[in-house]
Amino acid sequence: MSDSPMTRSRARRSGSISAASTPLTASTSASVTASMNSSSTSLSSMGDETKGKPLLDTYGNEFQIPDFTIKDIRDAIPKHCFKRSAIRSLSYVARDLALLAGTFWGMQNYVVPAIAGQSTLVRGAAWAVYGFTQGLFGTGIWVLAHECGHQAFSESKILNDTVGWILHSSLLVPYFSWKISHGKHHHSTGNLEKDMVFVPKTRTEYLRRYAGGIAHDVAELTEETPIATLTHSIAQQLVGWILYLFTNVTGHNYHHRQKEGRGVGKKNGYFGGVSHFNPSSPLYEAKDAKLIVLSDIGIALMGYALYAASQKFGAFNVFLWYGIPYLWVNHWLVAITFLQHTDPSLPHYNPETWNYCRGAAATIDREFGFIGRHLMHGIVETHVLHHFIPLIPFYHADEASEAIKKVMGRHYRSDTRGGAIGFIKALWTSARWCQWVEPSDGAEGEGKGVLFFRNRNGLGVKPLPKEKFVHREKEIENMIAVGVLKKEDVEKAGIKME
Repeated sequence: MSDSPMTRSRARRSGSISAASTPLTASTSASVTASMNSSSTSLSSMGDETKGKPLLDTYGNEFQIPDFTIKDIRDAIPKHCFKRSAIRSLSYVARDLALLAGTFWGMQNYVVPAIAGQSTLVRGAAWAVYGFTQGLFGTGIWVLAHECGHQAFSESKILNDTVGWILHSSLLVPYFSWKISHGKHHHSTGNLEKDMVFVPKTRTEYLRRYAGGIAHDVAELTEETPIATLTHSIAQQLVGWILYLFTNVTGHNYHHRQKEGRGVGKKNGYFGGVSHFNPSSPLYEAKDAKLIVLSDIGIALMGYALYAASQKFGAFNVFLWYGIPYLWVNHWLVAITFLQHTDPSLPHYNPETWNYCRGAAATIDREFGFIGRHLMHGIVETHVLHHFIPLIPFYHADEASEAIKKVMGRHYRSDTRGGAIGFIKALWTSARWCQWVEPSDGAEGEGKGVLFFRNRNGLGVKPLPKEKFVHREKEIENMIAVGVLKKEDVEKAGIKME
């Protein structure tokens, strides 16, 4: 990743990068889609509100707000792409389960006898290959359960939720709990105060966390070392998913706004009351409690099955058979989600500027070769389409993606350079380039509510200078409300408010 900012900028102007989208859950997709007519989602009015200097993404490319509507997107997609087949979807489940079972059988009956008596290095390498391979097949199962959560698996909600609960529980994923929070993510993608996953830090939040206080300026920060980036990335890939489920890390932290009042006094983090396993979590409404309990029951049953297997076959064997593949599944899940929503070309929005269509156009497609298209069912390559119309099953997603590109034009984003290797490299690029978000220099009107990634590593467009940066009053108030800041600290720092 030695490309210069100018080289990367030219690459995007030549067409290797384009623009994006977002899905819903079963409970929200129908109502949201129905309400999004051309008048309510048109973005063309943005043009009159962003006069002044152009909005610039991290690479220095000029950003323009999309002017198409959800209706334009839907009308462009062939009608047969919306058809869902239970038989076809179940056949993919059968295929992936057969791959998992066949690999396990082959390992136990052929590979293990062949490596018996071999060196630790040889045996370790064999089990490493097994774990990696099973992790890929397990990720395929995860994606199929994801299809169930969006009701894209079949026409039957009962079948969808039954299959999804079984498949996700087998991977220690709380099916209904995740389905509900994931639906909220799709309904608020790119919204800095409502999105549910990989919400970037604002400049104020970043300085508060990494500079010891909000009075510090970006210029006072030293460059983040590659080893620090690597350490953070490894931790994210290894335990990020687990921490998200237990503590809502990377999700928004404005739970006091929860309409039923369940978020008062609760915040992200250990023992903060915000967990995917807690029926009273502010991630959910009171009516969802029974579904959260059902999700927990699924996890408990799978936990007991693993315990019983450990008692019979040994904990180390179960770790080799299930534990290592499980960690690989978690890694791929985090990597895929992170790279769908984190890229130097992507915008994020303040609540006042955000709407569904703007958020839906703020994701990016990538390329993971054979693995992505066949083992992971295209979740990497067709995420833009998925964010607009999540009810379209993955086996129609390529055709539907091609159809919406004609509508989206320059606003469709993709980064397919390098295939699978490029996908892995993008993890490093995004980690180094995308550290916090802030408005473009000279943005006017609604343009001030469109934020782009900046970093302390001297890569791409420079952050706003101290004399031009204005702390948003609402942002500070929100941080005080959730306990991130104290009012007296803000007053002592002499923060300039809008």
